[in-house]
Amino acid sequence: MTATQAKWLERSIISLCIVSILMIFQPFSMQLFTIGCILVVIGALLFNLVPFCRPGVSFAQLRKVIYIILIVLVVAAMLGIGTAFLYAEYLASLRN
Repeated sequence: MTATQAKWLERSIISLCIVSILMIFQPFSMQLFTIGCILVVIGALLFNLVPFCRPGVSFAQLRKVIYIILIVLVVAAMLGIGTAFLYAEYLASLRN
């Protein structure tokens, strides 16, 4: 990745984060709020790429980091869903 590409990628990620936060805190549209909530999660995940936005880092290395981030996200989601399911089962067993 060249210096220009690295700077462009870094600024794009930061701009996405700023725009998503502005969309969350605007008082006009619920649809913009919803889009902002989705974009803030995507921006937070992409923000993990900022340390790799420097000249000399290949796009293959960025792809590897993206895969790692997605794997961690899936594992965290599965743990959260599993925990919620187990808690629901526990509460259901208390009623019986």
